Amino acid sequence: MTEILFYHLNGQAPEQVLPPLLQKSLERGWRVVVQTSSEERVEALDAHLWTWRDDSFLPHGTWQDVEVSRQPIVLTPNEDNPNGAVVRFLIEGAAMPDNVSAYQRVVLLFDGHDPDAVEVARTRWSEAKSAGFEVTYWQADDNGAWRRQA
Repeated sequence: MTEILFYHLNGQAPEQVLPPLLQKSLERGWRVVVQTSSEERVEALDAHLWTWRDDSFLPHGTWQDVEVSRQPIVLTPNEDNPNGAVVRFLIEGAAMPDNVSAYQRVVLLFDGHDPDAVEVARTRWSEAKSAGFEVTYWQADDNGAWRRQA
């Protein structure tokens, strides 16, 4: 059964939150696809993931790469799954894919300070629950650790 996780960003940028979540996914042996809202965001995120920590980088590619199927993490503005990922991240309002049940996890990151993003997340939560998916809601505590809220 697909698990759908909602991550409420409270003043954090996706560039802050996404890399550690991607690292955890790789540590678990999961292949990942990250869907952004635009090609420009793919380019910015691509550059960021190479340098997100001084002592590490996240191996990844973009949907335009020649051997994209070999990448453990793929960044795309599309609904495709070029690397056979089992986890899909949706950032900045990227649409829920038609084939949600093809993934073990779908992770939605949304800006809690943006009323439109909150409304979209609420709608997607209701739709996911109605469709019978397991849904969880996560928010960072004062120390920055993610805590399950629902």
